[in-house]
Amino acid sequence: MADPVVGFVGLGRMGGPMSGRLAAAGHTVHVFDASPEALNAAADGRHPAASAEAVGAAADIVFVSLPTPDIVHHVVVGEGGVAAGGRVRTVVDLSTTGPGMAGRVASALRERGMALIDAPVSGGVAGAKGGTLAVMVSGPKEAVALAEPLLRIFGKLFYVGEKPGLAQVAKLANNLLAASALVISCEAAAMAVKAGLDPRTLIDIVNVSSGRNSATQDKFPRAILTRTFDFGFATGLSYKDVRLCIDEAESLGVPMVAGAAVRQMLAITQARFGADSDFTSIARVVEQWAGVEIKG
Repeated sequence: MADPVVGFVGLGRMGGPMSGRLAAAGHTVHVFDASPEALNAAADGRHPAASAEAVGAAADIVFVSLPTPDIVHHVVVGEGGVAAGGRVRTVVDLSTTGPGMAGRVASALRERGMALIDAPVSGGVAGAKGGTLAVMVSGPKEAVALAEPLLRIFGKLFYVGEKPGLAQVAKLANNLLAASALVISCEAAAMAVKAGLDPRTLIDIVNVSSGRNSATQDKFPRAILTRTFDFGFATGLSYKDVRLCIDEAESLGVPMVAGAAVRQMLAITQARFGADSDFTSIARVVEQWAGVEIKG
């Protein structure tokens, strides 16, 4: 059987390199982005399309990598969206949208005889470029089996079940833990600096001790101690993800006392530094409150 023709909508920090990996693997990839600059930057075998609908008209399977749940819904099943293209049979959503939106999009596609594969990813821009992402997957087994060779180009797959949105739950849990580790590590580092400890020494100690976590091992050395605050994940996106996680927990009757505090810290960081700031700017909020600077 011939390889499916592939489409990709959303060529941002993650979608750009992911679509590039598909093309580099020898697949025909029709791409679209609302940003002309992002669309023009797509080269190396990728074929620019005039719209999301045009991608759906040219491809059998379409990947989308988009910033918010509402944008995903509009681009996939809204007027002029991917599903309106007619040819596409499977949509793979690589975004973080929450299980509620995944269910709605899956239902709308099912009414048109199409399938949704929910496949949020984790691992950042470096993982997208290197093909080392964690790809959490839920959806109909037959559709997932057809898409699996393409998904493996992005990284390691974790199939969690057929129910729409299950993969989103896994992604939200992961992102809550990542944000929580960052918040508490910033507070601990600010306390240490205020007491007179060198923060780089503290981080070195923590990273060979029981307190080590993704923030101390990666975010502090790369973006906080260096004062660059450019890890590569926007405050607004982190706030969105944690908010979706808390909302889902509340709908399930699961208390998230600590999670709610993390959500509030992200809300404060967004209000202070803007949604486009890097989420390592949480450290700057804690620094201002403590009257210290966490620098190597």
